[in-house]
Amino acid sequence: MSRKRKHYTSEEKARIVLELIREAGTLNEVAQKYEVSPQLISRWKSEFLENMAVVFDKKATDVEKLKKEHEVEKEALVNQIGRLTIDVEWLKKKQLQISEMKKRKP
Repeated sequence: MSRKRKHYTSEEKARIVLELIREAGTLNEVAQKYEVSPQLISRWKSEFLENMAVVFDKKATDVEKLKKEHEVEKEALVNQIGRLTIDVEWLKKKQLQISEMKKRKP
């Protein structure tokens, strides 16, 4: 019987790596405690150490830029929906007027 692969959230990974960095236990002890392979924890630790400078970066991150771009795009789409709704209502009104005019003319 095979074991299902467990997926860890970023919070869980961070907690495990921080425990290792704080030297609360050896790599093998932490791995055994959380039932994760030591190689995987080592990989998480190296990724963490490579990317920890991002936390202190004062410039806008890519995520923030994407959020701003999406907000602008969302606003433009909402405006377009409003214009199209008005156009549809106007066309419905005109269609009724034309059908009434056709009824009047024999």
